Parts: sequence; C-alpha cells; structure tokens
Amino acid sequence: MTSSRIVFLVLSVIIALVGLLAAAAAHDYLHVFGLGLFAFGALFALSCVKRHFDEQDAAR
Repeated sequence: MTSSRIVFLVLSVIIALVGLLAAAAAHDYLHVFGLGLFAFGALFALSCVKRHFDEQDAAR
C-alpha cells in the first residue's frame, strides 16, 4: 500500500469515529448526520482497500 492510501485510510477512520461520536451525542436530526458520516468513512475506507487489491490483481 502506498503512503498516500494509508493516510486516506487513517483520515476515513477518523471521519467514521467523529460520526459515531456525533451520533452518540445528538438528540435530534444530527443523529442521522452522524450515522451518515460514519457510513461515509467506512465505505471510503473499504473502497481504498478494494482499490489496493484491484491494482494488485491488475499487476499480475
């Protein structure tokens, strides 16, 4: 994995954790925003991992 991809993975984990914390502290509609932020962070991290393995398969 390249260093830039690792940086983006770390940033997406931070975004996901901020989303979970926002969802836990919210009382109204911000709960949905926090869960959406968590989903975005998790899906972005998974797409980075998928891109890494797709590049490995293409190199073979």
